[in-house]
Amino acid sequence: MNPADINCAEACVNGCVLGDQCPNLEYRAQASQFIASTSLDDMLAIAEEAVRKKTLERVSEAPQWVFPEDGI
Repeated sequence: MNPADINCAEACVNGCVLGDQCPNLEYRAQASQFIASTSLDDMLAIAEEAVRKKTLERVSEAPQWVFPEDGI
């Protein structure tokens, strides 16, 4: 298999199909290290902070009005 021909998001749902040829080995190792060294409480805190930031971004944006093509 040619790594360039594989869509990892679809082909590797049940595990990597490329093995040692995987172009994402570095990221897989980083993710494994993060999971092993970070407590679940810390992961939840990171996720909560990300949601809070996203919510603040949405609230601070000006509203976008969408009008129907045939008028109001």
